[in-house]
Amino acid sequence: MSAPGVLARRDGPVAAVLLDRPSSLNAFDLDMADRLAGQLADLAADEAVRAVVIGAAGAAFCAGGDLKWALAHPGGAPAAFHQLAGRFHQAILEIRRMPKPVVAAVNGVAAGGGLSLALACDFRVMARSAVLRQAYTASGLSIDGGGTFSLPRLVGLARALEIAAFDRPIPSGQALAWGLVTAVADDDRTLPEATAMAAALAGGSVHAFAHCKRLLGESFETPLEAQLERERAAISACAAHHDGQEGLRAFAGKRPPRYPAG
Repeated sequence: MSAPGVLARRDGPVAAVLLDRPSSLNAFDLDMADRLAGQLADLAADEAVRAVVIGAAGAAFCAGGDLKWALAHPGGAPAAFHQLAGRFHQAILEIRRMPKPVVAAVNGVAAGGGLSLALACDFRVMARSAVLRQAYTASGLSIDGGGTFSLPRLVGLARALEIAAFDRPIPSGQALAWGLVTAVADDDRTLPEATAMAAALAGGSVHAFAHCKRLLGESFETPLEAQLERERAAISACAAHHDGQEGLRAFAGKRPPRYPAG
């Protein structure tokens, strides 16, 4: 169900969640962060949804936290950021934990928490005219939203430090070359391209994807021997699942697999 600040819609197995505060460049306050986390939790639990797109209304993807709201907070800016980061981080965790693909459609500037939100997704389609901005340090703030987790994993520690320290705008071509985004699309095709990518992923084995997403996420902190055991358990579980059985039959029969929902 849609709510003010966040819109949700379904098209078959693909669900789209759209940030909808265009007058504030889709910047987050507490209510919007709560609503995004709630929508994502609902979609994670919905077995009919096999892939999710996160996009935005208006000219920007997301400008991060709403600084006007934070400065007007009755408890002061420190209390505002403490509360907002906690709520926003719940949405980030819902994306990271979601056992199905999540594709960001970055239709304009993604700055601060907006960049962190996009990087938390599994794949990113970026508009050709869009720009990524780290933005925090220019305002004397440190990075939240899992940005310090995502950046070094995508571009390496040295590049992540460069992005954090200099806060230079990153255009789409550079973002693609650095591995920050998966694809670049014409401005009016960003959401359709992201939706098409999500639909293609939804047609595959979401069960196998969920295992791969989890294993890859764990691999940075797991010793090799433990990771190998987790891989053995996962591939055995996949082989026992109906997706794995269908995939093996299709391979043996030299035909495309037909994965059922669920």
